[in-house]
Amino acid sequence: MSAPNVQKLCESTREKLKAASLRVEAFLNEYSLPQLAESQDEEEVAYYKGFLSDLRHLLVFSETSSEKIGVLLRRANFDVNSAEDTLYKVYHNVINSFFYPKNECYAEDGRYAYTGQEAIRFRRQIAAPAREIILDVTKTYEELRDDLDYYESDYLSQRRMSAPRS
Repeated sequence: MSAPNVQKLCESTREKLKAASLRVEAFLNEYSLPQLAESQDEEEVAYYKGFLSDLRHLLVFSETSSEKIGVLLRRANFDVNSAEDTLYKVYHNVINSFFYPKNECYAEDGRYAYTGQEAIRFRRQIAAPAREIILDVTKTYEELRDDLDYYESDYLSQRRMSAPRS
C-alpha cells in the first residue's frame, strides 16, 4: 500500500479508536459491578465481572493502539513498515478483542450482519446501559474491521512472500 494511503488509514483509525475509547471509558467510569448486577445473583455477578473485564481490555488495547499510531504520525518521516505493522496489530488485538471477547458475554451473529438489524447477541438479558455501550461502539469497530480487512490475512501473505529466503 502506498505511503499516503497508509498514512490516511492511520489517521482515520486513530480517530475512530479515540472516539470508541472515550465512550467506553465514560461507561467504565460511570458504572460499577453493583450497579449493573442489581440482583446480586451469583451467575449475574460473574457475567458482569466478565463483561467489565472485557471492556477494560478493549479500552486498554484501543488506547494503546491509538497512542502508537499517534507516535507514528508525529514523526518527521512517516515509516510505512511500522505503520502497517501497527495496523496489523490493531486488527488482531483491538478488533478481535471487541468481536471475540474473552468472556463471551456477547457475540456477533453473522446472520444479522447484513439485514440492518443488530448483529450483536448477548448471552443473557442485561442492563440497558451495558447493552447500549456495546451497541454504541459496534459501528465504530465494524468500520475499523472493514478498513483494516487487508491486515487480516493479505498483509502477512505479502510480508512472507517478500521476506528473503534462507
